[in-house]
Amino acid sequence: MAAKSYDMIVIGAGPGGYVAAIRGAQLGLSVAVVEREHMGGICLNWGCIPTKALLRSSEVFHLMHRAKEFGLSADNIAYDLDAVVKRSRGVAAQLNAGIGHLLKKNKVTAIMGEATLVAKGKVSVKTAKGTEELAGKNIVLATGARARELPGLEADGNLVWTYKTALTPPHMPKKLLVIGSGAIGIEFASFYNTLGADTTVVEVMDRILPVEDAEIATFAKKSFKKQGMTIMEKTMVKQLDRGNGKVIAHIEAGSKVEKVEFDTVISAVGIVGNVEGLGLEKLGIKEDRSHVVTDAYCRTNVDGIYAIGDLAAPPWLAHKASHEGVMVAELIAGLKPHAVKPESIAGCTYCHPQIASVGYTEAAAKEKGYNIKVGRFPFVGNGKAIALGEAEGMVKTIFDAKTGELLGAHMVGAEVTEMIQGYVIGRQLETTEEDLMQTVFPHPTLSEMMHESVLDAYGKVIHM
Repeated sequence: MAAKSYDMIVIGAGPGGYVAAIRGAQLGLSVAVVEREHMGGICLNWGCIPTKALLRSSEVFHLMHRAKEFGLSADNIAYDLDAVVKRSRGVAAQLNAGIGHLLKKNKVTAIMGEATLVAKGKVSVKTAKGTEELAGKNIVLATGARARELPGLEADGNLVWTYKTALTPPHMPKKLLVIGSGAIGIEFASFYNTLGADTTVVEVMDRILPVEDAEIATFAKKSFKKQGMTIMEKTMVKQLDRGNGKVIAHIEAGSKVEKVEFDTVISAVGIVGNVEGLGLEKLGIKEDRSHVVTDAYCRTNVDGIYAIGDLAAPPWLAHKASHEGVMVAELIAGLKPHAVKPESIAGCTYCHPQIASVGYTEAAAKEKGYNIKVGRFPFVGNGKAIALGEAEGMVKTIFDAKTGELLGAHMVGAEVTEMIQGYVIGRQLETTEEDLMQTVFPHPTLSEMMHESVLDAYGKVIHM
């Protein structure tokens, strides 16, 4: 049987792949998307979305304990972990069904199966019914990534978990160890700590949240410690001894190794790209430490083959994957899209308090040789934050002293993951400090702190 032919074949239907497929179809291309597991990928089924549903439950639980502050009363506050998880899975399922509908509506051929590149422009798909051969002028690799597992610290789904088990926990941890303090580690630490787990976070770098601005990470650390978390920096978990319902962790700090007992461990030490079984070697597609090497337009070293999202270069974020998907589809359709700039992509962490950032940290801006102006504004100086009972947080902005360019913005506090978009747009539009100062921010809102932080960088702050 002759291979079915398409203008564009997308392998993987996560936030990069399904968006690329839809945009390609909108532009008149014939598109097939191959997915081996879940429409919507990890983000929608096992990542961004269900974790936010869990964190929302813990946030409401936390607020219920604060009822008295707001003149309210709530007695016998409790949670049902199974019901919390069930809600989270329901949210994911609802969105998963929506992806199938969107692909159908846009006339994208969706194939459930495992794809392999057999030759340039040729893809073989193992489906439940057998093998299907596809031909495509352009192939977009969007197979994503999975949790990195360190030797001796491998997950077992019972005592040692990756994010997947942490989303559908077999038990509520009493004493929890989280290895790794990036966004995934900190979000799970925040969730389980709020529900009452005695939580310890271990980070090998010299500070938690290592990609964030140092000042913001220090602020967050103080807040986490106040909530009862134990934070260990410049520390490594050397081995895990698993016993009956318990794990003895060998924790190395400096030259000292301490043995500490936990009932649950979550490993969140980064990701590895899903490159296996794709047939990359056969075509000579370049890889670097499990990620496919691309140029700024997501083109691999083999003509007609692209790689987007977590399979390609960092930052490994869903919104970057989606944007790359659109860019690649437009490139294939003959348009001239702009390349996605990694330094203009915001990062958001939905712990309590939330953390959000875009652009360069203060240290990175200095390293790049910029002469900078830095502004800060605390939540405690904002009327809306006080009215919300969320007076803990800060907004920090970094400008090029010479040109007034907004180099970076970093926030910690309530709803900062929504606010950061203002600065993202600012960077996209090449806004200067003057533009931001002239902008009238509505009152009373948390966004006024964004204005005040800019004013502070130039010695014009009003409410501090």
